[in-house]
Amino acid sequence: MGKKSDARDFMTFFGFIAPGLLIYLFIIAYPICYSVFLSLTNYNPNTDAGTKFVGLANYIKVMTMNRGVVDPSSNIPEFWYALKNNMIVVAVSVFGQIPIGFILAFILYRKQVKGATFFQSMVFLPNFLSTIVIGIMWRMLFMVDGPVAKLIQFFTKDPTKQFDLMMNPDKCMIPIGIALIWMYTGMYMIIFLANLQKINESMFEAAKIDGANEFQMFFRITVPLLAGTILTSCILAIAGSLKGFSLIFALAPEGQQRINTEVLPIFMYRTAFNNAKDPMRFAYGATISNIVVCISLLLIGFSNWVGKKFGTDEEY
Repeated sequence: MGKKSDARDFMTFFGFIAPGLLIYLFIIAYPICYSVFLSLTNYNPNTDAGTKFVGLANYIKVMTMNRGVVDPSSNIPEFWYALKNNMIVVAVSVFGQIPIGFILAFILYRKQVKGATFFQSMVFLPNFLSTIVIGIMWRMLFMVDGPVAKLIQFFTKDPTKQFDLMMNPDKCMIPIGIALIWMYTGMYMIIFLANLQKINESMFEAAKIDGANEFQMFFRITVPLLAGTILTSCILAIAGSLKGFSLIFALAPEGQQRINTEVLPIFMYRTAFNNAKDPMRFAYGATISNIVVCISLLLIGFSNWVGKKFGTDEEY
């Protein structure tokens, strides 16, 4: 009787988890495993020679190949150029979007501005818009003779002045950073505002009675209590930054400007799907995607370590 009951319990348990498990295996686990397989082989869809195991050769090739696309006179491989731009995007997200969103949420929570509902809606508005639409809009703003250039000409009184940052390889990520902050800050503001509303108001009242000002209450009460939320936001920002594709792809037009602002997802797309003459393009594309995953895991692990140092009990 006991064995039949255990078997029945197991079948019931398996019956409940089987649908979700099958969906996970076919939609998530299988593509991941297949991507790892492709990155370790010389897979070529244009030949019948068969697929051979090549180990880490694709990883070495991806990190060292330089077709002269970024800068014909430079020996910097394309991967490292894209990685540098990606780290700039991560820095803008973690040290730009999150702090600004946190400060805006605190200002709204402490009712430091009038028309808080309208202000909150306007800051969060970009999240309702298509990423492609936002990218095209900012591309039009940052055109050489676009609205930003017109403003520069107006204030400098120089009619020949142009907005040429997008054409400058050393400064092209500045406009990208501005667009990223404008688009995603509202999301973090809402996350922090929702968690601020869980804090007992009496803690702020007691601190005010003790003579604390808004600055002291922010760093002595708000920041420690929302340490877990800050860590969660950092994880979201890192993951979003390393897989971000559409905004930068739409903002930077085709040609040298897109190459100057290339990040790892765009590098993967261009390698795998825009380079039909390369027989190893799919293997290289899978390799780049796996490297992005590894970088994400490293940065998330570092965020967890920093969170533990600051007393955060959240862990991912």
